Amino acid sequence: MCRKYSILKIFWGLSLILAFTPAFAQTIVVDSFLHKGIYRSYRIYIPAINDGVKKVPLVFNLHGLSSNALEQELYGNFRPIADTANFIIVSPNGSNVIFTIKGWNTFNTIGTGTDDLGFINRLLDTVMAKYPINSNKVYATGMSNGGFMSYELACFMNNRITAIASVTGSMTEERRIECDAKHATPIMQIHGTADSTVGYDGTNYLSGSPGFTHIDSLMQYWIKFNGCGTSASKTILPNTSTTDGCTAEHYVWTGGKESSSIEFYKIIDGGHTWPGAAVSTGITNQDFNASAEIWRFFNQYSLDQFSTLADIQSSHTNSEATLTIYPNPAKEAIHLQFSNPKNEEVSIQLQDLLGKKLWNQKTYTNEINIPRYNYPSGIYYISIGKGQSFSNHKIILE
Repeated sequence: MCRKYSILKIFWGLSLILAFTPAFAQTIVVDSFLHKGIYRSYRIYIPAINDGVKKVPLVFNLHGLSSNALEQELYGNFRPIADTANFIIVSPNGSNVIFTIKGWNTFNTIGTGTDDLGFINRLLDTVMAKYPINSNKVYATGMSNGGFMSYELACFMNNRITAIASVTGSMTEERRIECDAKHATPIMQIHGTADSTVGYDGTNYLSGSPGFTHIDSLMQYWIKFNGCGTSASKTILPNTSTTDGCTAEHYVWTGGKESSSIEFYKIIDGGHTWPGAAVSTGITNQDFNASAEIWRFFNQYSLDQFSTLADIQSSHTNSEATLTIYPNPAKEAIHLQFSNPKNEEVSIQLQDLLGKKLWNQKTYTNEINIPRYNYPSGIYYISIGKGQSFSNHKIILE
């Protein structure tokens, strides 16, 4: 969740940010595609240092409830960091959850509501098809509801997301109980003890429900999941900004599986805000820059240290763990072979880059052919699944 930023504050913040933005040719792409009947839009920031050849990391930067991709790009500002560290930033828009208020589907009963997981999965495929992305270094962070969504990706897109950082977000109790992460996942949490929107104690002060996880309990969940040591190293950050109304403590739990760790910035008396942000929407800690610390944390980790390639492929195909697609690229028909030992109903679709359904069929076997017909050359997606479990796979038609 996130309070809507006032227009005056956004423009004030924008003027400050632009004043410190280097004057060289970064590229900003604004695009969209159709997913499950909804046009989903996003912004991509490509630093000038990117040569279009070297594979680079990708950071998803997710906005809070009632905010949007542009506001989050400015508020949780990673652009100056990307300009020197050379990574691509993707800031997607959530869908309209309350009239025109945008957000992420992290509060509904699992399996209901907008398919944000499928959207992010498709978005990652789309970006990787167009830009050189290091698939072992894909990360997610977000503000408030975007922090909730980051945990969603850690739990249910664990095969593709290396590490996540949540700023003022948490998890609902249902999401925490149902979390299906397959391997150790580095987690950073940043949260104020006086947050009046996503309460440190798990209270949702705006509606009283649903129940959020107490931040201390949230940390303990991931510490245990990663197998980290129970004792944290604690650092009290120097109070370099004596007028911001809060101080910061930094906790680090190490010794986790595959060298994973958990980090927590506890903002004493801090509000529902992004530390170091140029825009002040409440009590904002200025003793450190959250964006810089998040990137420092992310950059330590690579997905292949937590999962073998087989694990990643198996998880990405969900119920079709042994899916084989050939030939790829294809000039004629596409042959699919997959695991279906119980002869369950399997749904298969072929979609173009805009999400338009071109072909669909159901089968109870373990293989099927997709005719080539007269589809033009280009990139397409095969969606395959059983019940509510679907996965998307890129196919190139020559």
